[in-house]
Amino acid sequence: MLRGFRGRRAVAAALVGLLGLVVISGPATAHAGSLNLSSEPSPIPNWVYALTGGGVVAISFLFTSLVTDPELVHWLRGRDWRLPTEAGPLVGRIGAVLGVLVLGAVLVLGFVGPTQPLANAAVLLVWVMWWAGYTASVYLVGNTWPWLNPWRTIASLLPNGDWSYPSGLGLWPAVAGLLGLVFVEVVTPLADEPRLLATIVLAYTVLTLAGAVLVGPETWFGSVDPVSRVFHYYGQIAPLQWDGGPRLHPPSAVLNRADLLEGFDEVAFVITMLWVTTYDGLVSTPTGAGMIEVAVSVGIPPLVAYFAILVLGFGLFLGAYWAGAVGIRRVGGTFVTRGEIARRFAPTLLPIAAGYHLAHFLAYFLELLPALVSSLANPLTAPVSVPVLSVPGWFGGVELGFVVLGHVVAVWAAHGTAFDLFSGRIQPIRSQYPLVVLMIAYTVTSLWVIAQPFSAPAYV
Repeated sequence: MLRGFRGRRAVAAALVGLLGLVVISGPATAHAGSLNLSSEPSPIPNWVYALTGGGVVAISFLFTSLVTDPELVHWLRGRDWRLPTEAGPLVGRIGAVLGVLVLGAVLVLGFVGPTQPLANAAVLLVWVMWWAGYTASVYLVGNTWPWLNPWRTIASLLPNGDWSYPSGLGLWPAVAGLLGLVFVEVVTPLADEPRLLATIVLAYTVLTLAGAVLVGPETWFGSVDPVSRVFHYYGQIAPLQWDGGPRLHPPSAVLNRADLLEGFDEVAFVITMLWVTTYDGLVSTPTGAGMIEVAVSVGIPPLVAYFAILVLGFGLFLGAYWAGAVGIRRVGGTFVTRGEIARRFAPTLLPIAAGYHLAHFLAYFLELLPALVSSLANPLTAPVSVPVLSVPGWFGGVELGFVVLGHVVAVWAAHGTAFDLFSGRIQPIRSQYPLVVLMIAYTVTSLWVIAQPFSAPAYV
């Protein structure tokens, strides 16, 4: 018999913890990592945000461990509802045309539109509509990128080459590509100069289409293209899935699937998704700016300093996760290999990346949505004044709540994986101790970064 009451107690405990976090939270600064808006420093000490969030994750794990059993986890994971598919092909064709039109608009308006970033529709389409708004829709609703992807649509119309993609490369090119894209975004005024943005998009288009022609669209967008992989993994969190047709699942229910990740390269990509959101925010804080200043003071070029932080931070995040997998094996007392543990638990970290993205960009999206509408209404002329929405100060508490909620969902997903890998009731719970410590550390880091005042990076 399902223990529905216990499940409700766990949810209630998590919500109480989130409410407590929001109540003590004043306004906080989220770093968009792109278009910069003015912000005020938080009146609450940063360590209060960080330690409170870490405490909520620890409490949520405690309550979830005490009141959750395998039957409830498996029951929730098995719930799904099939949706009608009659309009699917038509919607897919409309999405493909829309994606190509938006790409064309970005290229044209980036080169010929107003030079002011907040008045240029290309800049706002990329950062506000696509990376902030659309990305959130992927993990909140479902992944529609395979239909909207303009590069995939164009590549499907081109002849395919016969070059064989080396299977040993796996997703490592996508890992390098995602790190490279974030590095370019950080070290260049990509969001401040529409002409530069259009040039980068054009170069990305040429490279992507050339690669898709060489190895075929399925291989390129499945293994090499970092944007497609980001949306693919974010889509695993969403309630809308395509399992032989559109189906509704409880959010994050598919994260426990044994075949979701197949190798360490996919694990590394998930960790990359976690790290780049932190890196994007870190370098836009006074602490990040101070690190760059120290490096420059001893003769290290800023470009090298930014790159070193990117690579070293990625190595630190990946190494910490591997250590967590080793700890899970040791504490759990199991013969399951470290590689298998790392592969199975990595998807449970995806809600953390989604929660941080939502906290990172929601206020940014709401603030600049009027500017996007204004620029699309008159794309070739800059307005006298750019309309910007001002979000209330308490919204900072909501953003912090998203970070913690992502970690709470991750704890729940990790429970499901632990019950799959380990027998009994005590062993699955004990096995998660190292992972929960890692989640708490990441929560504290994420909240500390978000609570920092914004400091514009020194472009190289």
